[in-house]
Amino acid sequence: MGGLNLEVFKFGMYLMFPIGIMFYFGTNLDQRFTVPDFWPKPENANKVPFDRDEIHEELERLRARRLYLREKRLANEGQQQGQQQQNNNSNE
Repeated sequence: MGGLNLEVFKFGMYLMFPIGIMFYFGTNLDQRFTVPDFWPKPENANKVPFDRDEIHEELERLRARRLYLREKRLANEGQQQGQQQQNNNSNE
């Protein structure tokens, strides 16, 4: 048997090995694993409105956008229906 010196060496290895691994791989994580410009800048991010006027302006903006997209979609559907009718008339 190894005796007391072997037990002290094993105990030291059991303690120092995980600490050494954590120290080696755990330092400078910000420099190793950061992706530049990953998060949007505050001026480009969405801002939640809190004032009554800001909420009203945001609702108006969303309503106008929804109506614009609806008109655009209806116009596209009307064009597609017109093209289908022309194709049906030309096939007959």
